[in-house]
Amino acid sequence: MSDERTAAEPDAEALRAAVSNQPRPPRANALSASLTFGWRALLKIKHVPEQLFDVTVFPIMFLLLFTYLFGGALAGSTSAYLQELLPGILAMTVVFITIYTGVTLNDDIDEGVFDRFRTLPVWQPSVVVGALLGDAVRYTIASTMVIALGLLLGFRPEGGAVGVIAAVALLLVFSFSLSWIWTALGFVMRSPESLMGVSMLLLFPLTFVSNVFVDPETMPGWLEAFVAVNPVSHLVTAMRGLMHGTATVGEVGIVLLMSAALVAVFGPVTMYLFRTHQ
Repeated sequence: MSDERTAAEPDAEALRAAVSNQPRPPRANALSASLTFGWRALLKIKHVPEQLFDVTVFPIMFLLLFTYLFGGALAGSTSAYLQELLPGILAMTVVFITIYTGVTLNDDIDEGVFDRFRTLPVWQPSVVVGALLGDAVRYTIASTMVIALGLLLGFRPEGGAVGVIAAVALLLVFSFSLSWIWTALGFVMRSPESLMGVSMLLLFPLTFVSNVFVDPETMPGWLEAFVAVNPVSHLVTAMRGLMHGTATVGEVGIVLLMSAALVAVFGPVTMYLFRTHQ
């Protein structure tokens, strides 16, 4: 009996050999954890390249469609209309694709992956912040596609490369801030489809009832008043000013102020939903 018990006992030397004698790696800090989750968001594109359709095909389709559909009627020529339309189309396209941050999060929750993330010994908000950073890369791809096509079609920004880069940077800041809304909804909605429906219901009036396509002065008074306070209208005005070298500090400042307000309001709400989610 003694010999059988001894044979069944694990070999101490074998156990020590199986356990690493290297020092335990340090705990990931907030930045490295966020970048890791951001990289995870980008790796999804590698395995599902169809996710790039919304940042490649849709921007090209929107720019071509509206330029040649409305250009002659509204500005007399497609070239003249393109100078005002491109910043608006760029803003509209990127604002639309911000909803996929919440959709992706909701999908992770539905599949149970999110519960695994909550057990990791990392800075917990990095799960959300990393996803937002990964989507910022997608916004940059969409912006590059629109601007490159616009230059081929005849877009000539008077503000030069500096103005274009500044406009894109402002758009990325606003889009990153806006994504917090859809992230918060990602914890509340029961399915990605329901989140998509609610997001579209909010974004359609904000993007189309704005100054993206036409001058608000041609609208009825009550509609012009709505356009004047529409956040997307302020964003488009600032981007046009930066691209054409006419932007004022006030135009840019109000977009930055709105972005800060979105993060200040929906950031804590998202973190609360993150901690209390069942």
